Amino acid sequence: MQPPNAVNEDNPEQLSDLEERLFEWLRRSDFETVAWSTAKAAKAFKVKQDQIYDALAALTKKKPKNIQIYFQDGNLHVAAE
Repeated sequence: MQPPNAVNEDNPEQLSDLEERLFEWLRRSDFETVAWSTAKAAKAFKVKQDQIYDALAALTKKKPKNIQIYFQDGNLHVAAE
């Protein structure tokens, strides 16, 4: 058994339900030009902000070639493909 939020070494691309939904939402959204808001994401997914932070962190580990998080002009931006 693995601890919560652990990366499965056999299948590093395996995502939790929240991670899958968040990744798809990120792909369809334009958080490259519109600043990211963890509070708004948590409200949209009806979860706590910490869960969004955990899911974002997991996505950067599980899909490092498909997600980029960066800081620009005083705002956080997220790009996913």
